[in-house]
Amino acid sequence: MENKNKLKSIISKFKGKSILVVGDLILDHHIFGKVERISPEAPVPVVWANKESFVCGGAANVGLNLRALGAKVSMCGVTGSDDFAKNLFSIMAKAGIDSGLVVKSNKRPTTLKTRIIANHQQIARVDWESIELLSSQTNKMLLDKIRKNINRFDAVIIEDYGKGVVNPVLVKELVGLCRAKNKIVTVDPKEEHFDYYKNVTALTPNLKEAQVAANMKIRKKKDLLTLGKVIMNKLNPKVLLVTLGEGGMALFSDKGVCRIPTAALEVFDVTGAGDTVISVFTLALSCGADFKQAAIIANFAAGIVVGKLGAATVDKKEIVKIINESRN
Repeated sequence: MENKNKLKSIISKFKGKSILVVGDLILDHHIFGKVERISPEAPVPVVWANKESFVCGGAANVGLNLRALGAKVSMCGVTGSDDFAKNLFSIMAKAGIDSGLVVKSNKRPTTLKTRIIANHQQIARVDWESIELLSSQTNKMLLDKIRKNINRFDAVIIEDYGKGVVNPVLVKELVGLCRAKNKIVTVDPKEEHFDYYKNVTALTPNLKEAQVAANMKIRKKKDLLTLGKVIMNKLNPKVLLVTLGEGGMALFSDKGVCRIPTAALEVFDVTGAGDTVISVFTLALSCGADFKQAAIIANFAAGIVVGKLGAATVDKKEIVKIINESRN
């Protein structure tokens, strides 16, 4: 176990760090109600709706995680020119997230995911979205905005939800820019897009995503080492952090592999855990942590968030508390 005081010193530097999040912005819409009868029009439940909420999803949820930890956050992505976009911008503004690098498009809708929840169960989801890759013109607009502002940021997070913003041209240009400017660039990957993410600082897939990237299944413990080597050789990140659920994390680098046991006491909901991991890991790196220290802090944060319901966030006090309570 790393020195607790060193870990807490890193966390104390979170406030004021400036992080750029590039990726797919999503507005999550929840409709809550109850079901007491089946529709006479079709064999479907009739939901008596009594409450709704709108919250940040996708890359915007990573922004919320970073803000909860005290970081300054700028968001870069694409929305439509619709009421859903107005709603999303309003929520981000209230959270203190800068949306000045977001491009509005008349050719795409704002991604909206409506979940209908009745009697504490999700019974349907309705998605409004485009998954077409961005046009060359829109790509250029995003990259121009990033180039003009890159010196403001301590690190860049790429959040890929497969809605078209994260594409090969954008990633190659962005990674090249970050390397030229000596900026940390981390990626929360999409399974189908692993070939995009070459030469980044860090990749943070879960085990399922990592198996897709390596085109192999983990059957024995030693297979995990092979999986890590395959991805490292294929994509050349400085580090690969694979989240293993109840198995904790595996950190691969040129120094080999380091296993980090889970810090979770109870697991209620893994929703949003990946967002927490990449937020905390990247923020810790921007504060001078080495890869192992950043992974340990992210592991503690993930252990907290899976004990909460929904796409929750954690704050610095919670992380410090669980570090203090942990055994060396």
